[in-house]
Amino acid sequence: MQDFLFYLKLGWEHIISLDALDHQLFVLALIAVYTAKDWKKILILVTAFTIGHSITLALSILDVVRLPSDWVEFLIPLTIVLTAAGNILMKNKKQTQNKTNYYLALFFGLIHGLGFANTARVMIAKSQSITIPLLGFNIGLEVGQIVIVIAILVLLFILLNLFKINKKDWILFVSSGVFALALKMTLERIPF
Repeated sequence: MQDFLFYLKLGWEHIISLDALDHQLFVLALIAVYTAKDWKKILILVTAFTIGHSITLALSILDVVRLPSDWVEFLIPLTIVLTAAGNILMKNKKQTQNKTNYYLALFFGLIHGLGFANTARVMIAKSQSITIPLLGFNIGLEVGQIVIVIAILVLLFILLNLFKINKKDWILFVSSGVFALALKMTLERIPF
């Protein structure tokens, strides 16, 4: 149980810490087009991301997948750029965007999982089984993401209902800001 709690905390910190800006920006871009009434869709999106993240971590720990860290550090913000750009470009095609977001969350989760893969490989390699560490880490990650989602949805509720901000303006503002920050990160990390 102690191992499980250790990895649960590690997963939580992986998404909540100040060093996790890339993951937080990704979650923000991913759910920017939704409101609280879409909570089921959001939960599926966040879970798809966690599943992708989990698959990559497991494959990495088992030494099936390896990618140079400079490429991983480049690809992670690139996924954020693409997600934010999708919000901006597909703002009038909500149905198409909803379906696309599920696949993007899963696929981009695979890439984001590589960001923690080297650390996980070293930490978990000493353990007899990867099941408890991966389960704990991914539950911590999922809980952290849900907390971030709730905070974003509360802010959005306040902006839409109290300040009467237009939802399309919210999507454009948030997605443009996330796009700019992620593009800067991407350009700073070009691996070639």
